[in-house]
Amino acid sequence: MNSPASDPTGLFASHPRSFRANWYVYPVVSRRAGGVSIGVNLNPDKSCNFDCVYCQVDRTEPASRKSIDLTRLAAELDATLAEALSGRLFDDPLFAATPGLLRRVNDIALSGDGEPTTCRSFEQAVAVCAAARQRSGRPDLKLVLITNASMFHRPAVQRALDLLDRSGGEIWAKLDAGTEDYYRRIARTAVPFGRILENLRLAAQKRPIVIQSLFLRMAGEGPSADEQEAYCRRLGEIVAAGGTIKLVQVHTVARKPAEAFVTPLDRAELESLAEKVRRQVGLRVEVY
Repeated sequence: MNSPASDPTGLFASHPRSFRANWYVYPVVSRRAGGVSIGVNLNPDKSCNFDCVYCQVDRTEPASRKSIDLTRLAAELDATLAEALSGRLFDDPLFAATPGLLRRVNDIALSGDGEPTTCRSFEQAVAVCAAARQRSGRPDLKLVLITNASMFHRPAVQRALDLLDRSGGEIWAKLDAGTEDYYRRIARTAVPFGRILENLRLAAQKRPIVIQSLFLRMAGEGPSADEQEAYCRRLGEIVAAGGTIKLVQVHTVARKPAEAFVTPLDRAELESLAEKVRRQVGLRVEVY
């Protein structure tokens, strides 16, 4: 996890989902990607089925648009990929301070101002991203879906995930809790915790997935020891059911959250939780 002292340029402190005149596509320098990630915002309407206490999306500002223009999305992807892959992106003052080791394009990431799989055009948007990856001449580029896994049971989403698999894709799925009560306090959603766990299990049985877990303090209190143990058990249950978790990413609040009572954990607390996962579940864990 970068502190202000280790991030003097502010590259990691701000990930705006806007870039010039683009409607959907925005490059960011990503610690977790280890380079430049080409973001695709499929929720410019700011619609999300979670209301996470740590969300960084400013929902007081009006949404820019409601639907996805797939032709424009393809054009924006082609142009932004070309600029990033050629290195011209780093002539832009916003990216000029990017360290040399991070001046590489790692992925196209379906993310944005809400849950991408709730987008009505999600299946078609994945196809647009896969085609842009092919046109870029970089078949090693990953397609990354950053998701809360709430919609994996829908047939259209399943078809899109199959296309993602065929296109060098990865699922980075959220799991921020071990118990129903803590999940509801964090996510503030009507989606049952059991559905999330079942969708994660089914997804991981079909392909290796990455789990992203954000832990924090609410009103000064971090996750209890019992909550951390329950979280480890949920991961273990996915593995015991035949699922493959290739990596767990443990991180905390890095930018202004939705709620003022939310504050970050310190590095030692994150490392302690990561070590519990390694010891109890035997998974590879990275801390940010």
